Amino acid sequence: MRAVVQRVTSASVTIDGIVRGEIGAGLVILLGIAEGDTADDVRWLAEKCAALRIFADDANAMNRSLVDIGGGALVISQFTLIASCRKGSRPSFHRAAKPAGARPLYEQFLSHLSAVLGRPVACGEFGAMMQVALVNDGPVTIVVDSRES
Repeated sequence: MRAVVQRVTSASVTIDGIVRGEIGAGLVILLGIAEGDTADDVRWLAEKCAALRIFADDANAMNRSLVDIGGGALVISQFTLIASCRKGSRPSFHRAAKPAGARPLYEQFLSHLSAVLGRPVACGEFGAMMQVALVNDGPVTIVVDSRES
């Protein structure tokens, strides 16, 4: 399971012209689910994202987590994060989990992250075409992979 985590000052996701989720300061988490990912990957990655110390403290050092600042989280399913570009110029998605297996893990991730944060998590819609708008703060963008810990 792979996440691209972006520290933001604000973000939103729009589907069919309707804003479905939005946050102020916090994290946008683009979530890719691979074949073989399990509930253990979900727990590890959700807890890691919530605990990443990438927000400024009073000395302007990256020492605070999403939990510490009480920030928002916007989670977007994105199977393209599992793409392989090793051969040729057309990405291969053969390692991405099929929707029947990925959807429950995506929903578990939302639920677990919400439980860790103690508040609801904003999200897109699994499998939908979405427009994601964000203001990356820093910029700070980190790739976290449950298999490359």
